[in-house]
Amino acid sequence: MMRLSLTLTTLTAAAAALATALAPQAPAAAGPLAYVALGDSYSAAAFVRPWNTDGCGRSEQDYPHQAARRLKLRLTDVTCSAAEIRAGLLGPQSELKGPPSVPPPGGWAAKPAQIKAVTATADLVTVGAGGNSVGFSEIVETCVKRGLASFGTGTPCTDHYARGGGAAGLDARFTALEADFAALLKEIRTRAPRAGVAVVGYPAVVDQSAGCGWGSWHQLGTVAKGDMPWLDGLERRLNTLLREQARRGGAVYVDTYASSTGHGVCASAEQRWMYGIKDSLTGPGEQSDPPSELCRSIPARGEACTVLHPNLRGATHQADRVTEALAALTPLRAGRP
Repeated sequence: MMRLSLTLTTLTAAAAALATALAPQAPAAAGPLAYVALGDSYSAAAFVRPWNTDGCGRSEQDYPHQAARRLKLRLTDVTCSAAEIRAGLLGPQSELKGPPSVPPPGGWAAKPAQIKAVTATADLVTVGAGGNSVGFSEIVETCVKRGLASFGTGTPCTDHYARGGGAAGLDARFTALEADFAALLKEIRTRAPRAGVAVVGYPAVVDQSAGCGWGSWHQLGTVAKGDMPWLDGLERRLNTLLREQARRGGAVYVDTYASSTGHGVCASAEQRWMYGIKDSLTGPGEQSDPPSELCRSIPARGEACTVLHPNLRGATHQADRVTEALAALTPLRAGRP
């Protein structure tokens, strides 16, 4: 009887082991998804404290950091102020503008092409760039100067860029951006064929002019009120290009413009998600930006020449939209090998 009992015990144990071996095994727990963020100062949340001090002005409150914290992603954030598609994302970037606005002695070291951060291990990639490639900051500077010369009357900037000598050059920049952005998305696909890709558009900057006053440097300074609709149209033209490139490149487009209307630089202080030309800093901490000589000459109170960038509220709004987009892409990446 004892021998029979032992035999039955042995057979039972063997059967249990075989059942365990044949049972479907739960996949090994994968680590956090790898997220790579590419982009310019709007993606880096320049002038939102706290930022790095290597010339890129990348904030720990930018939408890549906020979205990564919310979704528990492993973030590689190479966004950088002043980055263009060619000189910054596809190629090295030598022109750096901070903050800090005053570079160290000898200047900042050049940055490698952001695209190098995208590898086959990337699960998610965001791209927020293009404004510098069409020269948005230079255009605003031109509008400020022409508006000052006209004492805020007429449409001097619109006349220059829409009907005058600046029109051909601006059209050429848009044409070049279209080709460059297509090349960028193709390169991302080549480097990370399994990654979910999102193109992040620009939030509303000058969507309404009713609240803007000529000569207010917390807003648009001396840009003529008549030129503000054209500036808004310029941004919408840029976002349309980015949306179309996302569609053609098989990427998701993240619209941050529609949900930020009414919160541009002309909105009241409580509703404004955008820094003016010279403004007070936002974000946690005591970090400051000693103004340059040119910034000190602007007759307005404010810690820095922030020149039309999202403030902390604006960066958080961008993060809301990007988080939604990445959360929708995440299940598609969860089954990665």
